[in-house]
Amino acid sequence: SSAVAATVRLLLQSEIEALRWRFGGSIAVTLPQLPVIPLGVHCADFIIAPRERATARAALGIAADEVVALFVGRLSFHAKAHPHPMYLGLQAAAQRTGKRPVLIQCGWFAHPGIEQAFRDGARNSCPNVRALFTDGRDADRRRESWAAADLFISLSDNVQETFGLAPIEAMAAGLPVVVTDWDGYKDTVRDGVDGFRIPTWMLGLDGEPFTRKYEVGLETYDRYCGLLCQLVSVDLHTLTERLSELIGNPDLRRSMGEAGQQRARETFDWAVVYRQYQSLWAEMAKLREPARSDPALKSAPRVAASWLDPFRGFVHYPTTILGPDTRLSALPGADGTAYATLAAHPLFSYAGKLLPERAMVETLLAGLAAGEITLRDLARRAGTDLAWTGIGVSVLAKMGLVQLRTGP
Repeated sequence: SSAVAATVRLLLQSEIEALRWRFGGSIAVTLPQLPVIPLGVHCADFIIAPRERATARAALGIAADEVVALFVGRLSFHAKAHPHPMYLGLQAAAQRTGKRPVLIQCGWFAHPGIEQAFRDGARNSCPNVRALFTDGRDADRRRESWAAADLFISLSDNVQETFGLAPIEAMAAGLPVVVTDWDGYKDTVRDGVDGFRIPTWMLGLDGEPFTRKYEVGLETYDRYCGLLCQLVSVDLHTLTERLSELIGNPDLRRSMGEAGQQRARETFDWAVVYRQYQSLWAEMAKLREPARSDPALKSAPRVAASWLDPFRGFVHYPTTILGPDTRLSALPGADGTAYATLAAHPLFSYAGKLLPERAMVETLLAGLAAGEITLRDLARRAGTDLAWTGIGVSVLAKMGLVQLRTGP
């Protein structure tokens, strides 16, 4: 989402500032591209037929004239969306419209304590709203929840949220959406067209104490997110106004749902989103092409300094290094059968694909049949890559099938 891209740019700029403070202001930095491509949905999966809607509402005990608000996602007040504003907004809208809306919270709880907090919160904060909970991990219950709904609501207020797929799914299902003006929802929901974006507030003062406690391990990631969430608020007046409009006006629900459904098909269907990836890949290929002949690129380190080639990084460990001029000879009993038996044993089989195929081993052993030769000559005689020949010989030496020797 654009919000996350902005955060990444800020993070990169902070890293640059730290590097320039440490090493001087002349450091040149090449930044990555940060194209924004949305997540997608298969819109056809969310088409709800009238008969399916009637069946779903009957299964959940919902009358034809009841207005159903639906939340879909993890039921977590500290790491997803705090439900209290949703409860308050629906309660105020119920009192204003004289209706008793139904709220379906379709998701799952991390543990019973969180579940109890949600159920108690709904009972205490929105007594004029009938609160239902369905298991979002069950595909049938999730589908049933989508089918029964009249509008979708998701008041995300957590910094670990990035895009928010559920509102896109709701639009694909033809539901008007009520979301917070937060993270990726800013990109996906057109305020007043597909639904409403409710203004949010976040503290803009000194947050370094939170960061320091998390950095040194005094706070867990979960608690860090949960504490920050407590300092994000939703405009309850606007929320109440917008929910009241939707609950009391079926024509508005219908028109916004149709607009959102069209937007989902035109912008967020995977068939559309995937083409954006294809365009990006083509653009990247064009950008890379001139660099292929750049001398600086050819001389660039092949690995990061902190991730050295292990045979270079630990070159001082062994007595002798196995190299192109190392002399090799097969030991008695060395053949494909002996190798296959050892390769199948747990002492060696854990290495998996590092172990050469039996056919390659037999080729290498055939190359040694005439007597001692160098690794370089064996690779040439076997018609194999020198490095992979070295790996194969190293394995055979470890198994006691090949003898290694230095000298003429």
